[in-house]
Formats: sequence, structure tokens, C-alpha cells
Amino acid sequence: MLTEGNIFSYENVHSRLTVHNAWAMLRGYEPLSLCDWPGKVTAVLFFGGCNLRCPTCHNARLAWEPQSLPPLDAGEVLKKIDQDKTWLDGLVITGGEPTILPGLEQVLNRLKSFNLPLKLDTNGLRPDVVKLVLEKDLARVIAVDVKGPWDKYPQLTGNKVSSQKAQECLEAIFDMAIKYPHCFMFRCTKVPDLTEDDLQIVRSYLPQGFSLKEQAYIEPNI
Repeated sequence: MLTEGNIFSYENVHSRLTVHNAWAMLRGYEPLSLCDWPGKVTAVLFFGGCNLRCPTCHNARLAWEPQSLPPLDAGEVLKKIDQDKTWLDGLVITGGEPTILPGLEQVLNRLKSFNLPLKLDTNGLRPDVVKLVLEKDLARVIAVDVKGPWDKYPQLTGNKVSSQKAQECLEAIFDMAIKYPHCFMFRCTKVPDLTEDDLQIVRSYLPQGFSLKEQAYIEPNI
């Protein structure tokens, strides 16, 4: 089991991790990114696994088959962050889908100890987890990917979520954004199935004062 003691000592913690711990799902680390948090120089941690099966996913192997990728030594990643923290503006936690990770709260608490702001990327379908993150002040920014209009969610997510469920979850997220207006950003990737009208519909969902960042589509590399 991962303890505070062996995390802080930067030992080879991976040998003590199990699939029930979020650190065991760490599959990628980018020590320098200029595009994952607009205006900030960040490091990015990639965690495997996802609750969706989007046919246009650009990170499909990480999302669907994380066991096929070698796990990273969490201790070494933490050591690298500690070495670089003086020039980093923040840390990004992404996936996959980080909100499905067991022990996500412990991961965020550990990363917060570097005194760097955290950004959490999510599809917004676990509003209970997002609520916990906000209430415990575990991340500075929540970046939410809105896939498209509610009626297209089944086809956009590999039939992993219904239109009704998507609307229910994302509207809960939008309510949180009203309460925490400085903590949210919303994005939509213009995949081939989305039209300009679809993007306009997505914009209409957002609470007043929020804009939608349109992301370019990247062909899946499966």
C-alpha cells in the first residue's frame, strides 16, 4: 500500500502499488507542455482507463487498454516534479478519464504538496467526483470536454452513455460552474460527426459568461 512516508521519500513506490490505487494507473508523464493549460508552462500526468469508448479518441490505447502500456514509477515522477517545480506554472492530471480512478483524492493531495496549481481534465460524467474535488479545493481548474449535443452522445461515446444520462451529468457540472465560476473551462473537439450547428447547440448549454473552446480533431492512432 502506498503511504505518505514512501511517497515523500521518492522510493521505488511502483512495486508496492496495486490496480486499486490510482498511482498504479500512471502511464505517461510529459515534463514540459505549453498547450495543456493555456498561458501556463506545465507538466502533465496521464492516467489510464476511461468510462467511455469514443470512436474518435486520440488516446485510445491509454483509455481502453492501459494494461498494454508500461506503468511508470510514481516515485520517479514525483522526484522529477520536485526538481522542476521552481519553473513550472502548474500540473495537469489527464487520461483516459481521471475521475474514475480509485484514490484520486490522495493523488491530488500529494501533487498539491508541490505548491503548484492543478488542472483536472474530465468528460464530466462523474459529477460526484468533481464536486468532491471542488469542495476539498483539490484543483484550481476543471477542464470539461462536452462531446456534443445530448442526442449525439451515444454515437460519440461508443454507446457508453445515454443522452439522458449525459444531460443529467453535464447539467450538474454546469450548476457547479455557476457556483465556482473561476474553476471551469469547457471544450469540444470538432470530430467528423459534429456540424457547426452542433457546436452552436453545445455553446447554448453553457452557463452565462462561459465560452466554448473548440479543439481540432486528431485522427485516432489505434
